[in-house]
Amino acid sequence: MKAVILAAGYGTRLQRDVSSDRSGRFAHLVGVPKPLLPVGRSPLISRWVRALTRSGTVDGIYVVTNALHQAAFAVWATEFPEVQILSDETRSNEERLGAVACLQLVVKHFGIQVGVMVIGGDTLFREDFSLARVAQKVSELQARSADSCLLLCYRCRDEETQKYGILEVDDDLRVLRMKEKPRPSETKSRRACPCFYVFSKESLPLLDAFLEEKKDAPIEERDAPGNFVSWLIPRKPVFTHEISGRFDVGNLPSYLECDVYFSEKLQDDKSFMV
Repeated sequence: MKAVILAAGYGTRLQRDVSSDRSGRFAHLVGVPKPLLPVGRSPLISRWVRALTRSGTVDGIYVVTNALHQAAFAVWATEFPEVQILSDETRSNEERLGAVACLQLVVKHFGIQVGVMVIGGDTLFREDFSLARVAQKVSELQARSADSCLLLCYRCRDEETQKYGILEVDDDLRVLRMKEKPRPSETKSRRACPCFYVFSKESLPLLDAFLEEKKDAPIEERDAPGNFVSWLIPRKPVFTHEISGRFDVGNLPSYLECDVYFSEKLQDDKSFMV
């Protein structure tokens, strides 16, 4: 299995927050892509790479970024020779390809023909999360059906359903559908789905089919990987594995919450997410 870390976004909300802050406390964050933000004295993305390497769950790590941030990622990657960087060649949010097209780009460029673990470069999980357990779950599912895919979920509050993709599942935890930001009254589920997916090798050709079908649609319908997941659910067996929660760095307050946790509360840095 290979890992693809999505890092081609432009972090517009966070950069807007940083630029408008008048205290000067966050001047060092200006222009820093979200995956490279210092989180407890280590770039966010470094925590993923170390965990992936220590866990032995993948045999290749790819990071897809944009042309604006490619040089910064190249400098960062000198510490991680196992990581390969690919640029989507865009230089602004208006030019962005979208996460699904970026994933397709990596699959085609590197000729990937095995399953792929897709990770949002602005997301981290809590200490109960384990890559080894995820890999074991995937192995069990694919022993029964080779084309099975796996999503993660965590329980959200009623008032939070309108912020996330919400998974509806059957008794076997097979995903029946993903509802995008539904009102609490529109679903009984409170299973929020973070940007972490394991796609079987059999599902990867469907990236082409999805993007072809959506080629004339607005970028919003092609951008978020959850749109591909929703499209995939009726076409392949997709299951879910529950975790306790996540950190999603979208704006300055969410970044600060994440940084405080990893600076002050993380118990075991070496085994984190392994």
